Amino acid sequence: MAFDETYDVVVVGGGNAGFSAATTAAQAGARVCLVEKAPLDDAGGNTFYTAAAFRCCFDGLPDLLPHLYHSDGTKGLPQELIDNIEMTPYTKANFHADIRRVTKGRADPVLADILVDNSREAVQWLMDNGARFVLSFNRQSYNVDGKYRFWGGMVLTMVGQGKELFQFHLDTARKHGVETCFSSAAVDLIADPSTNEAVGVKVLEAGAIKTIGARGGVILACGGFQASSALRTQYLGPGWDLAHVRGSKYNTGDGHAMAKKLGAKLEGNYSGCHSVAWDGNSPRASGNRELTNQYTKSGYPLGVMVNINGKRFVDEGFDLRNFTYAIFGKEILKQPQGVAFQVWDADGSQYLRAEEYADDVTTNLRAETIEQLADILATKGLKDKRQFLQTVAEFNDACKSFQEEHQDKTFDPSVKDGMSTQGTKKSLELGKTNWAMPIEKGPFQAVEVTCGITFTFGGLAVTPDAEVVSEASFQKIDGLYCTGELLGGLFWDNYPGGSGLTMGTVMGRIAGREAARRAKRCRTA
Repeated sequence: MAFDETYDVVVVGGGNAGFSAATTAAQAGARVCLVEKAPLDDAGGNTFYTAAAFRCCFDGLPDLLPHLYHSDGTKGLPQELIDNIEMTPYTKANFHADIRRVTKGRADPVLADILVDNSREAVQWLMDNGARFVLSFNRQSYNVDGKYRFWGGMVLTMVGQGKELFQFHLDTARKHGVETCFSSAAVDLIADPSTNEAVGVKVLEAGAIKTIGARGGVILACGGFQASSALRTQYLGPGWDLAHVRGSKYNTGDGHAMAKKLGAKLEGNYSGCHSVAWDGNSPRASGNRELTNQYTKSGYPLGVMVNINGKRFVDEGFDLRNFTYAIFGKEILKQPQGVAFQVWDADGSQYLRAEEYADDVTTNLRAETIEQLADILATKGLKDKRQFLQTVAEFNDACKSFQEEHQDKTFDPSVKDGMSTQGTKKSLELGKTNWAMPIEKGPFQAVEVTCGITFTFGGLAVTPDAEVVSEASFQKIDGLYCTGELLGGLFWDNYPGGSGLTMGTVMGRIAGREAARRAKRCRTA
């Protein structure tokens, strides 16, 4: 079969997963081409818009210290800072328990094992290739009694977040000889007509179709369908066309369509997605390349969220933030007009992260009294001021009643502190399980939020070697691999924060390694 160009491995998609696959294949000796739909100045997939947080198993702080950078980009941490860090190991048992809990036991056990067992190696591979990781002080720790208490198991992020992660991958791939082609949209897979083996890809580049052969195989790493309002409505349901897109506008289900045409088996939670509380004033159709992840509004455990009718609609504190933030966008979208308000008093707002809540990032609504705040919210869409004030008053009464009954409990944002609204004398119909403190000390603060969709959970079925599975035979489709957010079966309804990027690197490395091996076998056959 004749092609315009031929490589050992062709990767479709230039985010964390795709570049992990491409670089791994190149390091294994393969000649690799990576094609990306976006132009270079708009590239990086969802990776570019992330906080670049990676969840992995680790044996406590000493395991990570030799590889860490300071926030200013210099290697190593000062001893006085190390002495004030409290961090427990995150074991494989911990990781598995978190996956089972948040996915309600639906996660594919084989994929979960692959993620957990390879998580530390994947992060180490990034470190060994020059990725600069820091401890996520601002996102995953609170300063309690002079100590930085890390919580939730996810402690690592990159110095420059998603922007740096993308640039790191691009530089590393090019260093190892990967040919990168931007503004090159893969439009179809090329299969051997007698075997259905994937042997290449058709690419639309500069208005013309180009065919690229792949001796070892094609690796699909081109994301989910979250940027397609039509597919969101088709699979996620009515109203999802109104969600704001957090990241890349180019993730429109191309990989699903190409693979399905070749007979791939679709797999996973097609009615589910990762969606967060997102700035109500954010762009609707794509992320902002300057602010990126700063539009996330994850301070809700420290206060309350109310809809435009002035009523709470979720338990803001039922779990640690990195186990709830990916599901609360969906709950906001269910509310009238698909918006809500996050509300804090002076005590709660002091814990808000500046990167998400600074005045140059979001529109903060402030007032000295809760009544004045209600008046301001009414100008922003609040329909029932009286109900809002009643909601806050009842919430405050329940908090105080619980505290009177449980004087041994104290507020601690770094753990599930059990500070609840659900006492024996008073309780709410919709309680708050942890971090329930009265909202009564001015000044008061609120922000408007909507649903920001990150990625979709439905994707392609794969083998443990990242090979795409055939719907007809339930066997692998030779030469076709999958990684990243196109992978189906792992995440259902929710996910442990930071595990998406980790799985992208884990499965990307597996795909890259296997495709390179296959190319080598084809060359020597």
